[in-house]
Amino acid sequence: MKKFRHLIWMLVASSGLILSASQSQAQLRQPDVGDQPGLIADDSVELEPQFRKTAVFYRTNEAPGTIIVVTAERHLYLIQGNGRALRYGIGVGREGFQWQGLQNITRKAEWPDWTPPPEMIARQPYLPRFMAGGPGNPLGARAMYLGTTVYRIHGTNRPDTIGTAVSSGCFRLVNADVADLYERVPVGTKVIIRQKPEL
Repeated sequence: MKKFRHLIWMLVASSGLILSASQSQAQLRQPDVGDQPGLIADDSVELEPQFRKTAVFYRTNEAPGTIIVVTAERHLYLIQGNGRALRYGIGVGREGFQWQGLQNITRKAEWPDWTPPPEMIARQPYLPRFMAGGPGNPLGARAMYLGTTVYRIHGTNRPDTIGTAVSSGCFRLVNADVADLYERVPVGTKVIIRQKPEL
C-alpha cells in the first residue's frame, strides 16, 4: 500500500513538473507585452495617482530644464528650479535592460517612425523591420533621442505599462505626458538616468 501511494505521489509530482515546463515554454513564445505594434492606445486608461503628471518638491543642484530619470521609482523629473520639478510616471526597462548614465537629447520627433534595432529583432523576431509613425506605433506621439544610444524617451501605445518594467531600455510616458514634456525641452537638454534616488 505504501509503495502504491508513493507511486501515485510521484505521478502527481511529475505531471506538475510537465505542466510547469509547458507553461514556461508558452510564456517564452508569447510576444513581449511591452511592444505591440499596431495596437491603438486606449487613452481612457487611468494612471495610478503616483504616476500622473504633477508638480512636486525636488531638491537637486541640477539646473532648471534638466531631466532626471529615476528607474527604481518609475518617475521622470523635469527640474523647474527653486526646489520644484514636474514629475511624470514612466515605464522603464525590464530586468537586464535597465541602465544609468548621462546623456543629452540629440533629436526630437513628432509621431516618429520606428526601426527596431537588430538586437531587438533577434529577441523578438515577430516585430516589423520598420513601422511608420502613427497611433499604433509603439513609440507613441513623440520621441526624444538620447545621445548616440538606441534609447529614447517616448510615448506609447500601451498606457497600461506606465509604472512597470517591460521595455528594452527606453523610457515611455503616456502620449499626453510625452507631448507636454516634448514642448518643454529643447534638443541639447541634459538627461541624467539613475537607478535609485539621489540621497
